[in-house]
Amino acid sequence: MRESVQAEVMMSFLVSEELAFRIPVELGYEAADPYAVQLTFHLPGDAPVSWTFGRELLVDGVAGPCGDGDVHIAPDDPELLCDVLITLQVGTEQAVFRAGVAPLIAFLDRTDKLVPLGQERSMAGFDSLLDQALDRILAEEQSAG
Repeated sequence: MRESVQAEVMMSFLVSEELAFRIPVELGYEAADPYAVQLTFHLPGDAPVSWTFGRELLVDGVAGPCGDGDVHIAPDDPELLCDVLITLQVGTEQAVFRAGVAPLIAFLDRTDKLVPLGQERSMAGFDSLLDQALDRILAEEQSAG
């Protein structure tokens, strides 16, 4: 059984109102982490940068503005629904990317076939994997602090 979904899409990195350039972005989804999607941005001259956030955030952002915190997703034009803006923020710095809705929906459809939305919790062993990950994070924080 296939345990992951991968896709590569081209997105526009919006540097300013006058300047944008297209970059490849890898989309990833793992059944072992059924709530999350990962986007890996390949900016020219820099090491790839990956962001992981909720799959449901991407699903909701295709249809309407959503997001709280570091990731915001919204249709570029709510009436046309042809492009989506993905805004990633670290501190006061932010990066905005424009992606076509069609490749995002195709990717999300493939993730839904692997793990249907709303059935993430039923993944065998997910709770134990989550507990292990949380234990590891807490141990790392305690040893660092």
